[in-house]
Amino acid sequence: MDKQLAQLRSPSKLFVETTTRCNLGCFMCVKQTCDHAIVEGDMSLTTFAALQPAFSGLEALVLNGVGEPLLNQNLEAFIRQARSSMPKDSWIGFQSNGKLLDESRAVSLLEAGLDRICISIDSISEETFRKVRDGGELDDISDAFSALASAKRRTGRDDFRIGVEFVAMQGNLHELPEAIAWSARRGASFALVTHVLPYDSQHADESVYGRCSDEALALFQKWQSEAEREGLDIYAYFEISMKYSKTPVEQRLMGMVDAMKAEAEANNVSLNLKKLLSHDHGRSAEVSAVFDTARAVAEEVGLELRLPEVMLKEKRSCTFVEEGGAFVAWDGSISPCYFLWHRYSCFASGWSQQVQQKVFGNVNEQGVLDIWNGAPFRSFRTGVTAYDYAHCASCSLAPCDYVQTDSFEQDCHIRDVPCGACLWCAGIFQCL
Repeated sequence: MDKQLAQLRSPSKLFVETTTRCNLGCFMCVKQTCDHAIVEGDMSLTTFAALQPAFSGLEALVLNGVGEPLLNQNLEAFIRQARSSMPKDSWIGFQSNGKLLDESRAVSLLEAGLDRICISIDSISEETFRKVRDGGELDDISDAFSALASAKRRTGRDDFRIGVEFVAMQGNLHELPEAIAWSARRGASFALVTHVLPYDSQHADESVYGRCSDEALALFQKWQSEAEREGLDIYAYFEISMKYSKTPVEQRLMGMVDAMKAEAEANNVSLNLKKLLSHDHGRSAEVSAVFDTARAVAEEVGLELRLPEVMLKEKRSCTFVEEGGAFVAWDGSISPCYFLWHRYSCFASGWSQQVQQKVFGNVNEQGVLDIWNGAPFRSFRTGVTAYDYAHCASCSLAPCDYVQTDSFEQDCHIRDVPCGACLWCAGIFQCL
């Protein structure tokens, strides 16, 4: 990725929320939380038309947000308008639960110029599917695949790509390899896997990603092995640290942990000893094994597979900013990423986190390129790609008053980028 993309004169990828309405009640959706601030509504033709100046520079247009795109009856009109101005080698797509996708609608979408669709599956077990996607049926997905296959034949659109999204969690992880094979047999050519974003403590146990960073865990395991060679139990650290008087052996352990912390600081690695000492190695090994099997299955059936990280990446990378992305809500307001698109709370890092919406302007009041090139948005993108903001997920003091506020001003690094707790840039969450 070229970080210079962050300062392009126009966005190269637009995420456009055609609606916030949905016909399902999935438990892992932000709209199921009690304190979100999402207002239901559909994007109008007028608001979408205001994006016209950005279309000629786009590589991709993704037509979804927190709602089901097929509920907006202007969807085909949006696609036709954008396709008439976008470069020939660009693509238009969206993710869908597939419930409303019959053959007639599929033909209409392909004729309008849609290039790819990503169907949410999450399970190939009828019982699990109903549990995860309240109001949905696995047969809806099978019917959607059939409708898309027929539409491809009727429109002669062999170039149209069908994909699936799978939200990995404790209750469905074991199904991933077979779900990939199942999807490939029905015409899917790509699969996107993301971890579940828990929005409360009740669903936190469903997440299967490690809450330590890859480099922190590697450093910890190195020092743990060293401690074992010297007959020391590093897992007794907190108990020993509370003692007023320590034995020579205990002092050696304290000194070893201090040396580990010093090495981490010298290498800019964030250590959270509580998380490291409680890390579930067995579960991470299980996730890695399932992902390895999924890779093998995908290769066998010829399906392109994008997997998330098993552990948080220490070296963060924001694809939203680095790839020139901008996010447009149904009402025309522009935000920088999925993380800051709406106001909500989540439990991604093991604590309740308040996320505030970040808006740089509204296309109904100001030109889309004027907003993109305005000083606030440009400064934000520069700040993000510097990656010099807090690493909240690995901080033993989180959540702190710097980030848990209704009016974020700066973090503990004295940076005004509210991205310290974002796990998209740590490789945990993915999107189309």
